[in-house]
Amino acid sequence: MTPPVVFTRRAALALGAGLAIAPFAPKPAHAASKIQRLVSPGGIEAWFVQDATVPLIAMQYAFMGGAAQDPADKPGIGNLVGDLLDEGSGDLDSKTFHERLDRRAIELSFNSSRDHFRGSLRMLEGNKDEAFDLLRMSLTSPHFDSADVERIRSQVISNLQSETTSPTALAGHKFLEMAYGDHPYGRPSDGTLESVPRITVADLRDYVRRVLAKDTLRIAVVGDVDPDALGKLLDRTFGSLPAKASLTPVADVEAAKPPQRAFIPLDVPQTVVTFGGPGIRRHDPNFMAAYVVNHILGGGTLSSRLYREVREKRGLAYSVYEALLWMEHSALFIGNTGTRADRTGETIEAISKEVRRMAEDGPTQKELDEAKSYLKGSQMLALDTSSKLASAMLQYQLDQLPIDYIEKRNAIVDAVTLDQASAVAKQLWGQGLLTVIVGRAPQAAVQPAAATSLPKAN
Repeated sequence: MTPPVVFTRRAALALGAGLAIAPFAPKPAHAASKIQRLVSPGGIEAWFVQDATVPLIAMQYAFMGGAAQDPADKPGIGNLVGDLLDEGSGDLDSKTFHERLDRRAIELSFNSSRDHFRGSLRMLEGNKDEAFDLLRMSLTSPHFDSADVERIRSQVISNLQSETTSPTALAGHKFLEMAYGDHPYGRPSDGTLESVPRITVADLRDYVRRVLAKDTLRIAVVGDVDPDALGKLLDRTFGSLPAKASLTPVADVEAAKPPQRAFIPLDVPQTVVTFGGPGIRRHDPNFMAAYVVNHILGGGTLSSRLYREVREKRGLAYSVYEALLWMEHSALFIGNTGTRADRTGETIEAISKEVRRMAEDGPTQKELDEAKSYLKGSQMLALDTSSKLASAMLQYQLDQLPIDYIEKRNAIVDAVTLDQASAVAKQLWGQGLLTVIVGRAPQAAVQPAAATSLPKAN
């Protein structure tokens, strides 16, 4: 299941509301030299790294579509499909299917992100035939038995109910609603308490029919398997899927212009502040300059400007970060922190001041040099498993980057100039912030808990 929107430092890798962003630090260069473009006998393409260091195979794959393909009046269909594809398929009921997975230590999962329906598969090399066969059945003949659907639906509804009292979830959903309004990106990808009960088995089957097709499929595989064997496995697994998806067009959209602010009252000890605004698309020529300068401002490290100003100098929060998020049809920058209710205004002002200062003055040459050094060095540490490398390779394909991007990445970082960084800082942060505050009003911070009511579920 797609988790609720939880804005922590991990959100620099994924926004739980379904916004997928790339794990940006790649594998060491020796892995890059082994990436090959494999085409199966049936014409299915994959990026592949053959690695027999350990007898494991990891595969990540994605279809275009995701939560953006949910009907406007029924958000959450893709999320429910992701939870149900491994609940019985082919000639196996849910219990038997999971027993087969457990017996062979096969890891299989699905999820619906904002733009893609994704899946992962991991197994020991000796169990590859059974693992790929279970995946084939999940994709091509899911049962969607009523008992399984209602069991999973109840779990989704329980999670949605818990989100009504989660400040991070409320802030995330409100931020996307503020940024995108009625656009599919503005809707909660895991659905709502109103929509999920109305999703039918016919809706689930229609989503599978429209979205799971070969023409939008992207695959990345890392592990102990030879190319010929992998090609045959890919054909057996994906070959019987429809040739073409039937996707509803999704329009490009610019996030709402700052400044805007929203407050959601919630009786919690700590106030959550989520802030952001229009970002920069992945193929914008200034993207890398934006990535570097964002690291300087709030990239989640102890040296970022926001961390120094908000935590170290003023003690307003335990952590604060900001990240760039990019999707197929838009882009954002988004950040988060938590603070005491009576210090919320001071915290927002400290963040806004640093954002304005970066927009007006840009970074220093020393900051730029240090950020480049960090971003180049960290690539050697970030992707240390086959699953992480497969995930990165898949994201590079979805971002339409070249297969040798890993080798070129450090040179692209090095090429960013101070003038470019300053110009893109003004572009990103010159208009101010979209801000969502969730917590107790400052004047209520010292009142008993019963004095503040909870918001209605939305």
